[in-house]
Amino acid sequence: MNCTILVVEDELVTQKLIAVNLERAGHQVVRAASVAEAKAAIKEVLPALILLDWVLPGVTGVSFIKQLRTDQRTRDIPIIMLTSRLQETDKITGLEVGADDYITKPFSPGEMLARVKAVIRRRAPQHSDDIVEIAGLRLDPVAYRITGNSKKIELGAIEFRLLHFFMTHPDRVYSRSQLLDEVWGDHVFVDDRTVDVHIRQIRQALQPSGHDEMIETLRGLGYRFLPGLEAAELLADIPSQRSF
Repeated sequence: MNCTILVVEDELVTQKLIAVNLERAGHQVVRAASVAEAKAAIKEVLPALILLDWVLPGVTGVSFIKQLRTDQRTRDIPIIMLTSRLQETDKITGLEVGADDYITKPFSPGEMLARVKAVIRRRAPQHSDDIVEIAGLRLDPVAYRITGNSKKIELGAIEFRLLHFFMTHPDRVYSRSQLLDEVWGDHVFVDDRTVDVHIRQIRQALQPSGHDEMIETLRGLGYRFLPGLEAAELLADIPSQRSF
């Protein structure tokens, strides 16, 4: 799936080349030449991934990662460091402060795109093109198709993204506000109960195939997607878990 990638690189020629190749791969690119510009960009749009140069004017990429990892809003953004440093100790330093991967300059567009894809698959699977299948429920983000036990399931755009997020993050509890940030975007201001409406619609769509029980409601906490129908069946006789 296309996602927004922030490229923080002060060498403008390199920045442009990176951006062009990412855009050709279908991603939306936001560019920044300094940490200050990167912060301003993140304030406007939370990226799905950051490509971050080690050496930047004023503040190093390593220092910026530390800032990102201590901010609740940005702490989970996947980060790939770009650097000409070849020492193993430098790589270790970048990884220890919170980088997810490390690309040494010069690098080929193919290597960069492969690493971007791998990190997204590992750290932000809701932005991946990979097909997800759990207990007969199958979601294809590229074909925009959902099937339950081989039967086609129709969902609107928001419900599709919400189900995709659930299926790529099973067995974890998410509050309504967290789901709003993840699926709608953290700059969209809508009522928390909007989540309930869309989850109700997802459950109705999944009911014919028997997959509606996979979305568990936890009172006072939020929602959780159960990775197997067996676990959901244990909740079938507990009305408090299924009510809004």
